[in-house]
Amino acid sequence: MSPAQLIQQMNQAASPLSAQQVSDLQKLVSTLDPIQQAWISGYLAASANAGSPSNQVAGIASQATEASVLTILYGSQTGNAKGVANQLKAQAESRGLAVKLVNMADFKPNQLKKEKFIAIAVSTYGEGEPPEDAENLHEFLSSKKAPKLDGVKVAVIGLGDSSYEFFCQTAIDFEEKLTALGAQAIVPRAELDVDYDDAAAIWISSAVDAFEPDLKASQQSGQVAPVAGTSVSAQTSQYSKKNPFAAELSVVQKITGRDSTKDVRHVEISLEDSGITYQTGDALGVYFLNDENLVDELLKQVELTGTENVTLGNETLSVRQALIEKLELTQSYPGFVEKYAQATNNAELLKIAEDKAALREYIEARQIFDVIAQNPAKLDAQVLVDCARKLQARLYSIASSQTEVEEEVHLTVGLVAFDAFDSEHLGGCSGYLARRAEEGASVKVFVEHNDNFRLPSDDNTPMIMVGPGTGIAPFRAFLQERDARGSEGKNWLFFGNPNFTQDFLYQVEVQGYVKSGLLTNVDLAFSRDQAEKIYVQDRLREQGAGVFAWLEQGAHFYVCGDANHMAKDVHQVLLDIVKAHGGKNDEQAEQYLKDLRSTNRYQKDVY
Repeated sequence: MSPAQLIQQMNQAASPLSAQQVSDLQKLVSTLDPIQQAWISGYLAASANAGSPSNQVAGIASQATEASVLTILYGSQTGNAKGVANQLKAQAESRGLAVKLVNMADFKPNQLKKEKFIAIAVSTYGEGEPPEDAENLHEFLSSKKAPKLDGVKVAVIGLGDSSYEFFCQTAIDFEEKLTALGAQAIVPRAELDVDYDDAAAIWISSAVDAFEPDLKASQQSGQVAPVAGTSVSAQTSQYSKKNPFAAELSVVQKITGRDSTKDVRHVEISLEDSGITYQTGDALGVYFLNDENLVDELLKQVELTGTENVTLGNETLSVRQALIEKLELTQSYPGFVEKYAQATNNAELLKIAEDKAALREYIEARQIFDVIAQNPAKLDAQVLVDCARKLQARLYSIASSQTEVEEEVHLTVGLVAFDAFDSEHLGGCSGYLARRAEEGASVKVFVEHNDNFRLPSDDNTPMIMVGPGTGIAPFRAFLQERDARGSEGKNWLFFGNPNFTQDFLYQVEVQGYVKSGLLTNVDLAFSRDQAEKIYVQDRLREQGAGVFAWLEQGAHFYVCGDANHMAKDVHQVLLDIVKAHGGKNDEQAEQYLKDLRSTNRYQKDVY
């Protein structure tokens, strides 16, 4: 039973709580996400069975700081590393070990010197960069303040995408930095690709095996029991990445003009009868179907009928069904080229696969459909599917507030389309949603919670939102939520795209929020509407004095969109604003932004 249901029962029955206590409890629960609610449920149940809640809280707090606890630190950009960390926690607890699970953003670096057993689960994004929540700890480990870690045992698991040059670089960095400080790596570091589930399970078992003897010996000598009631793996919904909900695709509507250089779709998906809940700032994972026509062409190129049976995990199905529903065929990656080259004994591909730089250049221009089309060969069906990796859901920032749309979820999807090898190529999921899926179709989805991109807890707090292009999506959700709450906080939106007449996404809604007063300020940057290209970072610089004044008033600053260019340019402009209008030097400005990040007042949702 969830805390919300518990409170409802209190209101319906004779409650031992006063009316004020029930009211206070309701207010608390309304601020909690589903994971926090699940923790509260477990904690209340445990409290009822194990004596005074206050004593238990004190026990948990003291146990969690003992050296005989396995501290699991995770840094996660899209939720995958967090999921692995939860799996590690669950397995360690199942063996009676004391565990403390902490987001790196919430971990005080000075605590490191008190730890004896540390597991790291961390992703890598961009050009080998740490995720947002891992930045401070990553930097701290290279600073003069980092403590000696002699006698500390560590284990590191990294998640990444082998399509990128700096594959799992953040995990490599963490292990190298920790061991340089004296820590001992007790299991080989894992560097896992996007299809990581099986390999992660194997690594988790080996890591727990390695930690268990010393942890149990330490716990017995210190008489420390496992840390109870701190699991965050529980979900209020039964649906997840591994068990997605088959939802109905309700609306797919183009929201860019006929002459736009972009094709952006507003997508509405029904969550009716799912019990799925989400918060503004969360993402929706969407599984898609590969293009059937392209799959049929591929089958001809490898001389298969499509009816041949293959095995994927524990499932047996036709190779055609596997290619349409289960395997990655649009995003290229080195592993496929290497395996396909060996399977077909293709001399040219084998030569390319030997040179990492040449291999990355080769896959940059090609989808897997292209690799096979340009290198056709008769192939056994099972060998073909063994070359490929499992299809991965695509994550989209949610563009709606559930308070507003109830059993729906909205997305803002930009179609990925480009010409190559004399044909139009489409992105896997965006092509499916924008071109092939019909309204009413079933689409498998799940919610990926993102606690690093949240509205201020105080509705009176000002917000500055920078979201060009489809980066406006979460800010549409933020504004819907603030409107529904009747929030008094000021809101400032920076939005940009190529042309005003063709690309002003959600223009009517934005203008409505300006008219109602919800949007205090809006600054627009339509880059192609004048001779000189103007971007959101340029508008930000123009409004520097006002932006800094808002920050000094406690405003939260949000950025959503392209990580490699826009977000970096916005960050640099923000530094310049702090220096120019705050009278600070380079070092002081950097520290100003670090302080904003550490207090969750500077948050990014970038990709």
